[in-house]
Amino acid sequence: MESTLLIIRGNSGSGKTTTAKRLQQRLGRGTLLVSQDVVRRDMLMVQDRDGNLSMDLIRQITEYGRGKCEFVIVEGIFSEQRYGDMLKGLISFYYGKAHAYYYDLSFQETVHRHNSRSKKTEFGEESLRAWWNPRDYLGVDSEVILTEELSQEEIVELILKQVQTP
Repeated sequence: MESTLLIIRGNSGSGKTTTAKRLQQRLGRGTLLVSQDVVRRDMLMVQDRDGNLSMDLIRQITEYGRGKCEFVIVEGIFSEQRYGDMLKGLISFYYGKAHAYYYDLSFQETVHRHNSRSKKTEFGEESLRAWWNPRDYLGVDSEVILTEELSQEEIVELILKQVQTP
C-alpha cells in the first residue's frame, strides 16, 4: 500500500487538532492520526524540550504507518527548531509523498479560536503569548500556509482535494 503523510503544524489554539480529527473522519478507517499532545502529554507526560522522549516515539509511530495506512496525519505545534529535522526526515521516509500545512494566524485570531474551545480553561492568553512562535515555517516545497481567511471547512476541503488528487 502506498501511504501519504500529512503534517499539520501551528501555534497552540490555531485549529490543528480539529482539522486533523476531521480529516481522519473524512479519509476513513485505517487513517492513522499521531497527535503531539497525546504522545507527549498523555502517553509520556514529558515537557516539550529538546530531545524529549516524545520526539522519537512520534517518529516511530509515524514510520509504522507507512505501507499499512493509506493516510498518516501528524499534528502538533512542532516548532521548526526542535522538530524540523525529524519532520523533514519523515517526509523523506515517505518518499516525498507528503503534504505539510502550517497555520499562520495572527495572535489575536489564535486567542479568539482558543477561547472558543473546551481547553480554554486549561490555559489562557498569557500562556499563549509565552508560547507564541509566529511564521515558524518548515521550509519544504510541499508546505501550504493556512491563513485566518480560510474557514475550518475550507481548510479541510483544500487538504482533501490536494491529497485525493492523483
